[in-house]
Amino acid sequence: MQGLVLQLTRGGFLLLLWLFVWAVLRVLRTDVYAASGSRITAPRYPVRSARIGGRRSKVAKHLVVTEGALAGTRITLGTQPVLIGRADDSTLVLSDDYSSTRHARLTPRGSEWYIEDLGSTNGTYLDREKVTTAVPVPLGTPVRIGKTVIELRP
Repeated sequence: MQGLVLQLTRGGFLLLLWLFVWAVLRVLRTDVYAASGSRITAPRYPVRSARIGGRRSKVAKHLVVTEGALAGTRITLGTQPVLIGRADDSTLVLSDDYSSTRHARLTPRGSEWYIEDLGSTNGTYLDREKVTTAVPVPLGTPVRIGKTVIELRP
């Protein structure tokens, strides 16, 4: 009887070990690739401003994908944060091997939007600078997430 229990314990441990190895390989397959040198271009569209109370005010109303598999996608911005990544529950779901499951988040603070990296493997870049903390995103400035480039537009 003890021999059977010992063999079942060994088998269970071996099964757990293989599940752990499989999980590690799955994460490595999806998140380890380094981003290839994506080209960041200057904004192609002029930034328009609206007049409010006698002074000009630039407010982002849309998130536009300018490069990548989803180029041309336009999301209307509201008051809720925008989650970007490969997860199915993300606001902008990327099918990019160079993006993480939960890659970045755009958060409104007053009339400005801030981008923050959520601990992604390949990083988030505002223009050509790597994002390490929550930073404001000016209108028309490219934000690179893997091979995808997005911009805020009025």
